[in-house]
Amino acid sequence: MRAPAAPAYEPFSAGPGESRRLAAASSGARPSPAGTPALDALELVRLANAFAATVSAYLLTVLPRVKRELAYWQAQALGISDPVLRRLALEALSKRGNMEGAALFAVLAPRAHRASTIRALVAFQAAYNYLDMLAEQPNPDPVSNGYQLHQALLVALDRSEPQPDYYAGYPQRADGGYLAAMVECCRTALTALPSHAAVRDDAWAAAARIVAFQSLNLTEAQGGHELLERWAREQTLAGSDLDWWQTAASCGSSLTVHALIAMSATAQLDAGDVTEVNNAYFPWIGALHSLLDSLVDVAEDRRHGQRSLLSHAPPAELSIQMRRLAARARKAARALPNGQRHTVILAAMAGHYLSAREASAAQARPIAAGVKAAVGPLLTPVLLLVRLRRAWLEQAQSPNR
Repeated sequence: MRAPAAPAYEPFSAGPGESRRLAAASSGARPSPAGTPALDALELVRLANAFAATVSAYLLTVLPRVKRELAYWQAQALGISDPVLRRLALEALSKRGNMEGAALFAVLAPRAHRASTIRALVAFQAAYNYLDMLAEQPNPDPVSNGYQLHQALLVALDRSEPQPDYYAGYPQRADGGYLAAMVECCRTALTALPSHAAVRDDAWAAAARIVAFQSLNLTEAQGGHELLERWAREQTLAGSDLDWWQTAASCGSSLTVHALIAMSATAQLDAGDVTEVNNAYFPWIGALHSLLDSLVDVAEDRRHGQRSLLSHAPPAELSIQMRRLAARARKAARALPNGQRHTVILAAMAGHYLSAREASAAQARPIAAGVKAAVGPLLTPVLLLVRLRRAWLEQAQSPNR
């Protein structure tokens, strides 16, 4: 493996390309207190066209393939002999929103390579969901165990790496090859994409940040966020004006990997475009992604003894900080090559979380309102579509149906 064995504090190597990535400063890094940039009429038309094209491509060419991929992994999970691992695998797959959201990035891929892109995106996110479930279980050495489990995300991005024993620090291991099959599926699909080599180092570095975050994001009983804070402060880009907990959130987001996988489906990829996408998703869009996830998971985190990252901000400042972060994420998305589609993806991600019932709770409402205002006018149709989709899924899964 490229990553070294874990010492006491910082067990994570920079990985290929990481030092170059962290040295690249993000232009205009300080979020504007004024919030949302104005849109002129022409840009509104272009954004509306991008929204319509994205929805059409997703419904017609992406979602049907996602359903087939998830059905396949559901069948594989049902075949796991160990009852604990089988339950965790099925529970991870039940979080369809994460995997459908990951597959949305496939709208950035040319039609000729969209199937392989979807397969890689779904397998990577499904593996991440499963590993997250595994790492949340009690373990005498949660840092080392989390680190070893999450090596799967690094191997999934590099066909040259042998698959290690991911369960080396875990009490169960009889998964019938389920996790290894997900890893192999992802990296095999990636080899079919014409520019995978051009994004591999940056995608690997983004996955290495996930490994670090997942290994150090401990429950209160396990030690809390002391190690995570120390590590995240070192990852915070100079001039970004981000607090450590915002950087930590971005490190835990899978969106940078998703965006880079989708880019690798384009032939003759421009290296400058890769850098721009990388700098937009880490830290800005990724931080918003993870913190919105934290916003709707406050009650669940409390049940598991997990301290929310949002709890590290002064309550009086939290809604302002989240609105500024959302405005900076939107600005970063708009400035990208194919910026309208990235803006649609950003709005879809925000809509997924802001449509959840938990986002309407009293303590979440001011934060949600600020993020909605900063994300902009696309959020209105997105919320409508997401709520219709959520209602349809709930009805389809109802036992009384």
